[in-house]
Amino acid sequence: MTVTLDNAYWLGLLVSVVLPVLVGLVTTRVTHPGTKAVLLLALTAANGFLVELANPGDNYSVDTAAVLTLMSFGTAVLSHFGLWKPTGVSGKAQDSLHTSSSVTSA
Repeated sequence: MTVTLDNAYWLGLLVSVVLPVLVGLVTTRVTHPGTKAVLLLALTAANGFLVELANPGDNYSVDTAAVLTLMSFGTAVLSHFGLWKPTGVSGKAQDSLHTSSSVTSA
């Protein structure tokens, strides 16, 4: 039995690994973790449904798209806690777009 995955699935997997960094770029450190999780879930849902849409074939399967969404979310959460957070990339992503002006009093 040979299992083959189309390029759309591999691209979806890569996107799932990078999505936590994207969430870090568009949120701040003080953003509620629940808000970040919902944003990550929405982005992984879009990823799952777009991967199924990009998959070559005759039919579109909502069931497969839902499974891809769950797999994408799981991959994103695992990559956040296992790769991006321990290496400090998450924090640097959140700090990169945050502009703070320091006010000095005279």
